Amino acid sequence: MEKVTGLVILLCLISLSSGNRSPEIESKQYKVCEDTPVGDDAFTIKASDPENDPLEYLILGVNAVYFSVNKDNGTVKVKTELDREAGDVLPLDVQVSDGFTSTSARIIVLLLDANDNKPRFEKASYDVEIPEDATVGTTLFRVQATDFDTSQAGAVQYTIQNVIPRDGFNLFGIVKTTGVVTLQGHLNYTSLSTFYQLTINASDGGGNCYYSETKYQSSVVNSFITVLDISDMDPQFIGVPYEGSVEENSDVGQTVLRVTAIDKDTGVNNDIIYSIEGSTADGLFTISNDGGVISVFSHIDREVTGDTVTLTVKAKESKENNMGMEASTTTKVQINIIDVNDNKPEFYRCGEDKLSCVKATEFTGEVFEHSLGSININMTVRDLDNNARTELILEGPDKNVFSVEPKVTVSDSTIQLLVKQPQELDYEKTHMMTLHVIAIDQGETSFSSTATVTIYIKDTNDNSPTFPKETYKLTVNENSPDGTIIDTITAEDPDTMDQNITYTLLPESIRLRFDVEPLTGTIYVKNGTLLDREVRSLYPVTLQARDTEGKTGITMLEITLTDVNDKKPVFNRDSYLVVVKEGQEVEVKIQATDEDDPDELNSHIVYGIPHTDKYSDNFTIDPDTGVLRNKGELDLEALDPELDGRIELNVTATDKGTPPLSSTVTVIINLQDVNDNTPQFSASFYNFAVRESDKGAYVGSVHAEDLDQTLDFNRITFSFAKGSSGSFLIRSFAEGNGYSGNITLDPEVELDYESGRTQYKLQVVAADLEQKKSEVTVTVDVLDVNDERPEFNPTDPVTVNENTTISEAIGRFTGKDKDGNYSLVYKLESIKCRCNGSWTPCDKFIVDVTGEVRVNPDITLDYEECDQAQIEAQVVDEFTEKGHNSSITSGIMVINIKDINDNGPEFIPTDSVFVVVAEGASKGTAVAKVNATDRDSGIHSQIEFKISSVQFVDTNNVAVPMRMLFEVVTTQQKDNYVGIVQTSEKLELSLKGKYLVTVTATDTGGLSSHTVLEIFTVDESYKVELQFERPVEEIEQQRDKITWALTAATKAAVEIVSIRSGTDKASRNADATIMVAYFVYSNGTAINSNEVEKMLADPEHYAALTNLGLMYIGKGKVNDEEGVNMVQYILLGMVGGLLIVLVVLTTSLLCTRRNYKRKLKAAKAMKPTSMADSGNQKSGPVVPGTNKYTMEGANPVLNLNIDSALVLDLDEQSSDVDKVSLNSLDYSDDMNISERDTNPIMQVIQEEEEEEDRPPEYTEALGAALAHRGQKKEKHRVGFNNPAFSTTDL
Repeated sequence: MEKVTGLVILLCLISLSSGNRSPEIESKQYKVCEDTPVGDDAFTIKASDPENDPLEYLILGVNAVYFSVNKDNGTVKVKTELDREAGDVLPLDVQVSDGFTSTSARIIVLLLDANDNKPRFEKASYDVEIPEDATVGTTLFRVQATDFDTSQAGAVQYTIQNVIPRDGFNLFGIVKTTGVVTLQGHLNYTSLSTFYQLTINASDGGGNCYYSETKYQSSVVNSFITVLDISDMDPQFIGVPYEGSVEENSDVGQTVLRVTAIDKDTGVNNDIIYSIEGSTADGLFTISNDGGVISVFSHIDREVTGDTVTLTVKAKESKENNMGMEASTTTKVQINIIDVNDNKPEFYRCGEDKLSCVKATEFTGEVFEHSLGSININMTVRDLDNNARTELILEGPDKNVFSVEPKVTVSDSTIQLLVKQPQELDYEKTHMMTLHVIAIDQGETSFSSTATVTIYIKDTNDNSPTFPKETYKLTVNENSPDGTIIDTITAEDPDTMDQNITYTLLPESIRLRFDVEPLTGTIYVKNGTLLDREVRSLYPVTLQARDTEGKTGITMLEITLTDVNDKKPVFNRDSYLVVVKEGQEVEVKIQATDEDDPDELNSHIVYGIPHTDKYSDNFTIDPDTGVLRNKGELDLEALDPELDGRIELNVTATDKGTPPLSSTVTVIINLQDVNDNTPQFSASFYNFAVRESDKGAYVGSVHAEDLDQTLDFNRITFSFAKGSSGSFLIRSFAEGNGYSGNITLDPEVELDYESGRTQYKLQVVAADLEQKKSEVTVTVDVLDVNDERPEFNPTDPVTVNENTTISEAIGRFTGKDKDGNYSLVYKLESIKCRCNGSWTPCDKFIVDVTGEVRVNPDITLDYEECDQAQIEAQVVDEFTEKGHNSSITSGIMVINIKDINDNGPEFIPTDSVFVVVAEGASKGTAVAKVNATDRDSGIHSQIEFKISSVQFVDTNNVAVPMRMLFEVVTTQQKDNYVGIVQTSEKLELSLKGKYLVTVTATDTGGLSSHTVLEIFTVDESYKVELQFERPVEEIEQQRDKITWALTAATKAAVEIVSIRSGTDKASRNADATIMVAYFVYSNGTAINSNEVEKMLADPEHYAALTNLGLMYIGKGKVNDEEGVNMVQYILLGMVGGLLIVLVVLTTSLLCTRRNYKRKLKAAKAMKPTSMADSGNQKSGPVVPGTNKYTMEGANPVLNLNIDSALVLDLDEQSSDVDKVSLNSLDYSDDMNISERDTNPIMQVIQEEEEEEDRPPEYTEALGAALAHRGQKKEKHRVGFNNPAFSTTDL
């Protein structure tokens, strides 16, 4: 029976020990969007309890400030704004309790990126200078913008958003991914712009997290590109073509003209050097090298050089162009040689080709006797001067027989002699005649030449009829009747046998108008209707006499038609129109012509103005020239207004014939109005009166007239020159013959009698459109009305220190009232405070009825809360009888709250792990970072970091003071200050443990705070080499992703110290890359390569790492086959472990059953045993081979409260000495328990490492169980000897 009872008790103890198990935290990693709004759910802690007891949740740690947890359901909400860029991993200590036991663990909150950062350019502006000959494709500069977001939200692309000027948009391009700006077109300093302003946009790829809408961020930066001019253009002559003139025989050095060339490279502007490269006549001109002035160099003879000289002028720059060549240009300059009359005419004898001519003074010719016509003497006259006029005359005894043609020549001319008196050519009288031809230069009569001409007369065998005269000048009136005899002319013939001479008029066409009696020689009018002197006044006629043998003689008749006054004057226009402004002079030439003989009075015209016109007396006309003028000044206002300035005159033109003939033409003079009259007021002054409170009241009216006739000049506008003070208005309108101006008060203005101004002297100006003005004084008397409102005096800003406790007034509102009797009180309207940049109502100040302002004694001023206040008050006149009794505008007082240094620096918590590895132990290496801020403003918010102390804590937890091995560099990021902790000397790597570095942050006011950084030393033996099958460049690009994947797999911080190229010998992959890294937990525990290998083999993370190219860890190769084998080994190990547990439990039950009998015998045997007092042990039954009980009698293994007396069959009278255990394992507070890791993840990993790699620390199962229980309980219980079991029983 005793055996059965013991077995039942044992089973009950086992059942109870497993009935109250601790809650389990199922998930230890959560993802939260950084833009999750404050107050929204972030995640729910997943935990369960085997007994389904209600759970209570609690979050702890430095990052607990960001979240709040519902203790009943584990829902975690965002408490303060999250920022992934400040830290993307937030460890949280979570404690879950079921009311009996609790479980603690560290969970990892991974902040997911939201696109909340704009790309930020490294520079505020990118300014470059580039020569204009830069080749297309040239890289100008590179813009660089950083976006702290990740993935697409952090991928920056660049575009050129705008270019000024716009025509330069196609000249530049930018690589979207790199920001490299290149030249896409050709620049030109001269023809294009000399500068360009580029607006470059940096945009991210967009992203979203909490909100579904994709958000894009962008920023812009300006770049100023200055184009530098280079010498790449030839100079250019300006003012072409060039043409100058100079007289021949001009003095040497005389200036002819100046040529000017400019350097088209406006940004270089080299000096220009001039030279003459060629000339159609060498040596005549020279040019100054620097000025381009062309002047005479030597004597000029136009007769030698010709009329023009063409120069080729060259302009070159003083420096070579960008190609190392001469920059030059040429132009043609034409210089006209002005002739000077310096040569006399000369006679030449020319050949038949007229090209070969020689000077000669003797000439000969032949002529038949009595012959007419020209005599060829082969004579040419030439004057080498330009445009010379040469007069030819005949001298000598026979000069009257001949005439010379032409009589005047202006160029080379062939000279002929005409027989002037053929009757003198009588062979029977003389056989030869001599003449002298004289050529005289009309420009200079002293220049002349003489040639002798000998004429040989050739004989004929007959005589022809001859007339007494060679020429007869005959006259007949135009329009003479038919048959009118003009004259009778007869000829004589020396031959006596030829007496019957007949006459004929030649040419035949002349016989339509005139004819001759064949036998008598009487010349008469044949058809008088064809005789019109105005059509033709002179008829040359040949009268021929023919003898019986047909020999003829002729004489020349010049029949002149004498004028008859049959044509009246004709004006050259049908009418004349003259447009003139009044006040200007009229001068117009009236022209008429008369077709009658200009040498007769019939064609002489006399101009006149008939006095029948109304305004004819205002004008006069020159009777000979026809110039019409006005006698006096023309005034439009003197004309009949209905004429609209139009004057019509009749001008006559009358000839002096008998009887006189005349014609009339109309001259219209349009007289335009000129603003020559000033507006005039109808009164010399005006007086009006108005009440002070009548807004918009009518005051009075003024009137003025302008005598100008057109609306453009007589329209009058009224305005105030002075005195109105903005209180009066005047409106113009037409009235009668002028304009009136109504004066009213401004509807928005009330006159104030109390202001002291009871009368206004208004200067009213009447002005036409061209601002011809006249003024008049208008006196306006103001009638008093008692209606003034109080006003505020200006209030200066007030400054008060924060935290002040003064009770006196800090400021005062003051007012005034223009009325004589007033009582002013002040009322508070509102108080606004500027808190955190926005204005909100507040009650920090009090306004008394006297206007004094005080600090509200119930409120403490805090600059960090509100930095400025604005008080609005109203002043009221208690004695006001009419109108409003308060001020129009409120009084405003600005109170500036002055900041004092009342806040010390505050460090910003961080969960970063700081380590020192072998590769980063050299001097100047950054090993840690702190962030701090100060709530004060301005200079009080500036923070300076310094290292206060350095200690080293070894692995035995012994702290040793160290010298200053570290230093801190202070930088600023926005409103936060960042301290970069770096080594000041090379660290000793043999030390194992951690550095405790105390960093002090001090503001300018001396307030400070400090924080202690733990910087763990990591041995080089924990270095892990990861081999990737991809090149170094790709691994560098994927560095962040690889770090994230390694952190997710190991739950540890990853410190990458190097990435280098390596070679995969197995696959002969030349693109392999070796990454050297350390894996460290937040408590400083590092992981070796074997542990890392096991963690990375987890299927949850293995696929992501292989996708990133991971091949080997340490010396072992990581591939798909090994991953599968590792999983198989783990599963086989778990199965084997379960089998071993079953065997151990079975064996334990059998051993317990066997030993239970022995214990019962021992219990019975203890009754007669004497009791012994032990000074260092608490009383209890001494039973060999038993363990201790707790004071409650609970078994330390099963935690069952069992009465020891009942179990061991002991009665209440048993001695205490009997209960003392002689062979027991005490479990007390002195047991050495390993320190709990603050990081649950680290604790789990340590436990796994102890299970997998370390040998058992306890040789008995009970000892192990007690050790584990000691680790999981926060409080140790006092132990007693357990009389029921020994450690060997299990």
